[in-house]
This record gives sequence, structure tokens and C-alpha cells, in this order.
Amino acid sequence: MSDLFSVFSVSGSALDVYKTWLDAVSDNIANANDSSSTSGPAFQARYVVAQGVSGGPDGTGAGVKVAGVAYGPAAGIQVYDPTNPLADSKGMVRKPNIDMGEQMTAMMIAERGYEANLAVVSRAQSAYQAALSIGNA
Repeated sequence: MSDLFSVFSVSGSALDVYKTWLDAVSDNIANANDSSSTSGPAFQARYVVAQGVSGGPDGTGAGVKVAGVAYGPAAGIQVYDPTNPLADSKGMVRKPNIDMGEQMTAMMIAERGYEANLAVVSRAQSAYQAALSIGNA
């Protein structure tokens, strides 16, 4: 029965990581078209760094955690946009260097991972309830 409870812990930790990843991707997408002056930094995309959590002496893992966040380059890319109020004397602004294809792919992966771990929790819950009903019979 302790293995059943570890399923909740391991999948729960994965749900936390995938939610953090989805939050980072949505933030990146929302800020992909931000402009800043060429004298300042561009929005820096966030990339979640996940790390496995060591388990017991048998070598099994105990889940996953967010180990940190990596940031994209602050230099971004300079774009000609003379009508932008932040444009410099040459009409240039700084935009984030965010690849929307990469962000959409990351969003799909994180969403599928979240859904898969949610299904594991749901199935483990059903198995736990079935085990309890056997004991009550």
C-alpha cells in the first residue's frame, strides 16, 4: 500500500513542475512582442529547469522538482519600428528573442505531461478506493 501512496507523491511533484513550466511558457508567449528601448534589456524568456528527486536505497526516484529557472538573452533582437514611442533616433527597438514555434512545442509537451500525471493520480485514487472497498466487504 505504501507504493500506492508514493504514486500520489511522485505524480503530484510532476504536476507541480508541469504547472510551473506552463506558467513560464504562457509568460513567454504573452511577452513575445514586447518592445523596449535599445538602451535597456529585452524581456528575457523563462525556461524551467527540472531535476529528479533522489529516492530510497533501492534506487527508485521520489519525483521531480523545479531546480531553477534559466533566462533567455537580455540582448534580444533589434527591430526597425520608427513609430514605436520607445524607438531610438535610428527607429530601432529591442524585442525579445523568443521562438514562438519552440514555445508552442514546449506548451504542448508540458500540457501532455500534466494530463498524463493527472491520469496517473486519478487511476491511483480509483485503485486506492477499490482496495478500501475490499477491506469493507
